Amino acid sequence: MPDSAKQCADAGLIERFLEMLAAERGVARNTLLAYRSDLEAASDMLAGQLALITKDKIAILIAGWSHLANSSVARKAAALRGFFAFLEEEGMRSDNPSSALPRPTQIRALPKVLDTGEVEALFATIEGRLAKVKPAPLDYRLSALVELLYGSGLRASELVALPRTSIVGDRPYIILSGKGGKERLVPISDRARHAVGAWHAFVPRDSKYLFPSRAARASGKGDVHISRIRLFQIIRELAAESGIDPAKVSPHVLRHAFATHLLAGGANLRALQAMLGHADIATTQIYTHVDSSKLVELVNQRHPLAKHSLSR
Repeated sequence: MPDSAKQCADAGLIERFLEMLAAERGVARNTLLAYRSDLEAASDMLAGQLALITKDKIAILIAGWSHLANSSVARKAAALRGFFAFLEEEGMRSDNPSSALPRPTQIRALPKVLDTGEVEALFATIEGRLAKVKPAPLDYRLSALVELLYGSGLRASELVALPRTSIVGDRPYIILSGKGGKERLVPISDRARHAVGAWHAFVPRDSKYLFPSRAARASGKGDVHISRIRLFQIIRELAAESGIDPAKVSPHVLRHAFATHLLAGGANLRALQAMLGHADIATTQIYTHVDSSKLVELVNQRHPLAKHSLSR
């Protein structure tokens, strides 16, 4: 079979595998894009024979990954394991060569965290803007964005795509469709609902989104929302104005701050997992590093034996 035909065969199988991940497992778009890139690169390294690879040939791939970080190697290996398992399940292979793939040790990076003083500085800047005789409409937008990021822990992608009518009246929660299309209930604070209510006055009534792009607002339409990149820029500009290193602040860092400060305040880890939309409790547990003294205090004060002293 010519190399071009083999590569076409790989391409078709990769496409079917990705379609399965999207349809049956609800894998996020960014993950699908990363897997596509990894599988296509592996196919190129093997001259289009990825689907036919044997365990001994996997060494070729591993050699090509020698310059990569452990996290990148782990992702590539995960993409290949999934692909080979798919081929085996579909009857396109009688074996699975995945056991020859590496399992590099990864040290999970701790999230960047803002302390409460830094968060207060951000809100002080917003309050200063809103205290003007005639605040600018974008100041009301900024207030609503930050209240929802820090007050409810929304992901940037979830925040920018909120429908205009998602936060209404006195309903203290919204239902979000997060990663993999999974729905979750997110509480909305009184402060956030008030901030959104103030911003509502500047959102076109026929807008599809709560935070339409500037072009959409100028045209009187709201069928395009602000981008995640623009949200990132807005938050960094706020940080600089508040006297905080902009490199330290992002929408995701505010989400981390929401989780960290809530946990430090005594929140239940399972409840926090539900609010953040984490599929695995292990992802939520990363926040327990932030205030271990709080956990020790919790055990000393709340455990049934805390009030009993040991005696001879």
